Amino acid sequence: FSQALLGRRAKDLAELKAVYGALYTHGTENTAKGVCAMIPGLQVSQVTMAMRATEASGRLREANSRVIEFQQSMPIAKLWGQGDKASSDSMTLDTSRYLHSARMEYRRKQHGVGIYVHMLDTWALFHDQPIVINDRQAAPAVDGVEAHNCSRREDQIRLSLLAVDTHGYTNAAMAIAKLLGFDLCVRLRQLSERKMFLARGDTVPEALERLTVGKVSLGKIRAGWMDLLHLVASIRQGRLTAGEAIARLGSAARGDPVHAAADELGKLLRTIFLCDYFTIPEFRREMHALLNRGESVHQLQRAVYSGKVAPERGRRRDEMKAISGSHALLTNIVLAWNTARMHEVVERLKRDGIPVEDYWLRRIGPAHFSHINFRGTMRFGVEKFAAALIQRAPGQAVRAAS
Repeated sequence: FSQALLGRRAKDLAELKAVYGALYTHGTENTAKGVCAMIPGLQVSQVTMAMRATEASGRLREANSRVIEFQQSMPIAKLWGQGDKASSDSMTLDTSRYLHSARMEYRRKQHGVGIYVHMLDTWALFHDQPIVINDRQAAPAVDGVEAHNCSRREDQIRLSLLAVDTHGYTNAAMAIAKLLGFDLCVRLRQLSERKMFLARGDTVPEALERLTVGKVSLGKIRAGWMDLLHLVASIRQGRLTAGEAIARLGSAARGDPVHAAADELGKLLRTIFLCDYFTIPEFRREMHALLNRGESVHQLQRAVYSGKVAPERGRRRDEMKAISGSHALLTNIVLAWNTARMHEVVERLKRDGIPVEDYWLRRIGPAHFSHINFRGTMRFGVEKFAAALIQRAPGQAVRAAS
């Protein structure tokens, strides 16, 4: 992943350590000076230069993909999921009130910015982005899945289900998600949002007579159907992102035929989802398990970034993206390291003749951090891996060839 962050192999060990220092500075509350005190021999100027390099577009996302690929190569990861389902949620980083993207989080009475992350069912964060807290999160939720699916090759698994909480959905978002090829499944908090809908003119089934059943206008869906398909086609062609499309279909778009079609279709899709949610225990249990895994990873994320974003940090959009991406990358590194250690322990127990059942391992996740010291003096034993991590000088390449 260091090669992805630099766009090439590091020239020497000092540059490699500077990349690690930059990643730690962006992804935690530490400053460049504080990180240099933790990594002996590192200069502040080296860290700040590496921090600017990691802000280049796409580098953190590519580095994250390499860590995820390593984590999913472990056999134990295949017991946790198939990689076709995910959950998403937001966590808040405390900031100064003077940061332009900061908003008051009313539960804790503290200003902050949101970091919205998507997590696979195999315990890996595959997408992250900074958001404004207190805003509806349906746009980043759908946007992350579509960005992930578009980056997959034909022989790779795409996501078919995304579990979110109440704040991460709208009726229009459910419709857009379905047309993009995946299901947006929501854990609804308020009973009033669990209302069923049927097409106008349909008879209410006897089993649903005691429920409050609303009516959906099929005429509105027909009127805006072609424009809705054009909108989805624009997303697929890359002319706009899924997040931008859903943002345009917010409450301010009421009265627009496209918004009306998406909203009415979303009501029908939500009704189908609720029927499955209440009548299929396995489906309900699986969805809750995905969301609970996300909450467990949030605890790890808060251990990685336990402080407050400094007032001088995050003022540029690129820097805020680097903070979000570095934080997700550090979290994934811990998850991948734990997964590798768990695999080693399981293999050692099996060699010793101790049976380890697969259904045990399915219930043990890698989001533990009590055994990890995030604050202290850090030394990297990379010398024995120098041939793979450091680029050779021209003279060294000639001598190696001879």
